[in-house]
Parts: sequence; C-alpha cells; structure tokens
Amino acid sequence: MASNATLHSLFLIALVGLLAPILVGRLPHPRIPEVVVLLLAGIAIGPHALGWAHVDDAITLVADVGLGMLFFLAGFEIDRAVVTGPSGRAATRVWVISMALALVIVGLLGASGYVRAVIPVSIALTTTALGTLIPILRDAGVSPTAVGQAVFANGAIGEILPIIAISLFLSTRGLWIALVLLGIFGVGAFVLASTVRRFRTGRVASWIRSGAKTTSQTHVRASLVLLIGLLALSSRFGIDAVLAAFTAGAVLRIAIPRGDKRLESQLEGIGFGFLIPVFFVVSGMHLDIGSIIHDPLRMLVFFCLIAVVRGVPVLIAWRRRLPGADAIRVALYTATGLPLIVAITDVATETGVMRPDNAAALVGAGLLTVMVFPLVARLIGGQQSALDVEPALEH
Repeated sequence: MASNATLHSLFLIALVGLLAPILVGRLPHPRIPEVVVLLLAGIAIGPHALGWAHVDDAITLVADVGLGMLFFLAGFEIDRAVVTGPSGRAATRVWVISMALALVIVGLLGASGYVRAVIPVSIALTTTALGTLIPILRDAGVSPTAVGQAVFANGAIGEILPIIAISLFLSTRGLWIALVLLGIFGVGAFVLASTVRRFRTGRVASWIRSGAKTTSQTHVRASLVLLIGLLALSSRFGIDAVLAAFTAGAVLRIAIPRGDKRLESQLEGIGFGFLIPVFFVVSGMHLDIGSIIHDPLRMLVFFCLIAVVRGVPVLIAWRRRLPGADAIRVALYTATGLPLIVAITDVATETGVMRPDNAAALVGAGLLTVMVFPLVARLIGGQQSALDVEPALEH
C-alpha cells in the first residue's frame, strides 16, 4: 500500500488534472493550451514553490508511464505516407540544417563558457513536441489541413531523429556500444512490425477483436502489453524509453493501418484522462523555478534560440509549399517543444553532463514555446476547414 504522503501528492496531482481543463474552458478565446496550466500548477504545488506535493518513486513511475503513453500515442498518430513522402523528406533535410545550426551556435556559447553540454542542448533545440501538439491541433481544427499535415511531418521527424540522437549521444555506454544496441533494437522492432503485419488477420487477431467488445477489452490490453513490453526491452538494452514508446505506437499503426476509433478513444481515455496529465504536472514540480527567477535572461536566450534554430529553417523551406501566413504557422507549431526537452535535461543532469541552471532554463524555454507559439499560430490563421493536403505539399 502506498504511503499517506504518496496518496496525498497523487490526489493533488489528479485534482490539478481535473481542474485544468475546467479552467481553460472558462478562459476567453484564444485559450492557452491545457498543458500550460498543468505545468504551471505543477510548479505551484511542487517542492520549489508551495511544497504541497512531493515526487517519490511511486509517482515517478506513474509519470514515466505517462511520458511513454504520450509518445506511444504520437507514434500511433504518424502517417507513414506523410513521413516518407515529399513532406517527410523535406522535414528531414530541415532537421539536419537545424541540428547543424544548433551545433554552431551552441558551440560558440560553449566556447564562451555560457553552456557546457553542447550536444544535449543542441539536440533539445531541434525537437518538436508532436505529442503535445496533437490535442492542440485537434482543438484548433488544424489537424486535417495542409498546415496540420506539414506540422505532422516536421513534428514526426522532430521527434524521431532527436530521440535517436539521445539514444546515441547521451548513452552512458559509449557511442559505438549505443549504436550497436540501437541497431539490435531497430532490427527487433522491424521483426515485431513484420510479425504483427503478418498475423493481423489471423486467429489471434480474431480473438483480440472478439474480446474488444466485452469487459475483457483485449485490444486495449494488447496495446498496453506492446507499450510496456518495448519499454521493458529498452530498459534491458539501455535504449531511451521515449524511442521505445514511439516505436510501440508506430508498430500498432502498422497493425491497424486505417486506425480503430474505439481503440483510439479508449487509449486516449487512459492517456489524456490520467497518465499524461500526471507527467506534465510532475514535470512542473521538478522545475527549479528559483534558478529561473534568479537568471531569467538565460531562459529567454534559449527561447530565442529555439525560434531561430527550429523555426527559421522550417519557415524558409515551407514558404515554397504553403502561403506565407500558413508557412509561419507551420514554423511556429514546429518550434513548439517540451516533452523531449524535459527528457533530455533529465538524462543530461543525471549523468552530470548538464548544469542544473541550464536544464531549468531549457525546460522553462520549452514551456514558453508551448505558451506562446501555438497561441500566435492560432491568432495568425484562426480556424480553417480541411484542405487537399497532397497537392499543397508536393509542389
């Protein structure tokens, strides 16, 4: 049985999760994303502010599963046709440019002594919070539009490639060992995906589908087994858990290429109803607000760097594909980053590579991007009806 302190903290975290959407729903338009309220509330009740709630091993486990569910749903949302098509290839080129630009700028800051962890900070600046953006894009009615699909392409690449970079360059096992382990994990994921594709119409799949309409909910249980199994496998091989969760979602999409509304609704109920809000509230509780207050300029510097490193290359690349205002919106959405920034700073500080003040400033900058960029993008474009995506993206 969990301790009274754990249950007390978990109750407050769950209460924040309940009150956040109610508060957002009462705000005037344009509303700030719910995730902002969750993070700010986490800061408020956490040990660095009011001290009403604390994070222990039990709550950390729930938050880690919430992080996994966030990227699991992000992987499940990925449309392979978009990622591997012209927009996906363009997004890959843009990310490479962003990473090169980040290494140059952060390298100069490192030479001046402003930053010590050049590679982790550079990776953090090139991320996109696709998992966070999915509900924002849905609520804004952007998902089915050309802007939404461009964001999905850039967001998928902005998660996949930084996740791979994390697994390689932030591993405690060394680059070559990490590369071998990542290769083994990739082969295993490919074999798993091939197996799932082969047996998705077989007898086992039939049993799972037949139980989906009963209290057994076998399709939900099978999805969770896939997620937790790959998380356990990644832990065994020292692979980043975010990569495992994202891969699990992609494998499930292969099994259900056209999706399953019932399954999606139930997984989102588990994820967005409990696990994912816990992750964001706990992330806020971890944030050392004192160091940000002491040196707010550092956070603003990182905020501007994210806009330049991630947003500007996207804006330049997509100006040829979309009208000017829409290209700006894609750049703003793509420069929105937070969950991977949190994951990168956690790993880098635990290994002693990154200073705590830089970690707090980076997370604070990520929080600012979630607060500012989607709001500005929505103000620029407003609600749009669904557009014919492919012609807009292939020119």
